[in-house]
Amino acid sequence: MTLPKFPRIETSNVSETRNHLSETLDRVHRREAQVVIEKSGIPVGAIVSMDDLARLKHIDENRAALLEAMREAQQGFVGLPPDEIEAEIEKAIAEVKAESREARKRAETLAS
Repeated sequence: MTLPKFPRIETSNVSETRNHLSETLDRVHRREAQVVIEKSGIPVGAIVSMDDLARLKHIDENRAALLEAMREAQQGFVGLPPDEIEAEIEKAIAEVKAESREARKRAETLAS
């Protein structure tokens, strides 16, 4: 199995990037490089492949969905005293552990 190719991260200033834009885009497209663009020594942007951009978008979407799920879960605990929240957490953990034990038992039964 071939391991994925990870591009190296390069740094370039705006003028250098402008002068070599076509070559830079070719290296990025071939996944040889990701280029951080600096202006007056300050990183201001980057040139990445479309695959990398799609992966970043996917990560952002997953993060947003997880944050929304967390907000929804928090709403169920608004106004509850801390000891009740702790009890609910312990109950949920116990349920997950019981489900995991049952799944392992079923897997062991199927394997034998």
